Amino acid sequence: MQNHVYNDGHRIQLWEITMPSKKSNQGSDFGQRMVELRKAAGYTQVELAKELRISQRMISHYEGRAEHPPAAILPGLAKTLGVTTDELLGLKPIKKTRKPDTRLQRRLQQIQKLDARPRKQIMQLIDTFIEAEQLKQKVNAGNR
Repeated sequence: MQNHVYNDGHRIQLWEITMPSKKSNQGSDFGQRMVELRKAAGYTQVELAKELRISQRMISHYEGRAEHPPAAILPGLAKTLGVTTDELLGLKPIKKTRKPDTRLQRRLQQIQKLDARPRKQIMQLIDTFIEAEQLKQKVNAGNR
């Protein structure tokens, strides 16, 4: 605290206030945690942004330089990543037993919501790929 004189000898007290140093470009703990959770849940930045109805650029910002995302998207982000908001913010440790939805599981859920005809066509296509791969594996195993 410093004393300074102004005008007619009146004294005022000034406090020295320092601004916090700028964060390094390494990103925040929140950002690193968000990257890990996003990847564990099987999302790309684009897919997560689409799910949350925000831009991929915002996801990149939250993962890189932001201390935390706006409070308005925290519940949706946590739900999408399969964690609590406390776990997302680092207030509580992430439970190891929790298995977030994978990319494939999300696709299958989307397929289930389709009408019967396109759902049947997709299932036939998947069956064809599975059978072809199984045949390929049998042939390779026989050649060994």
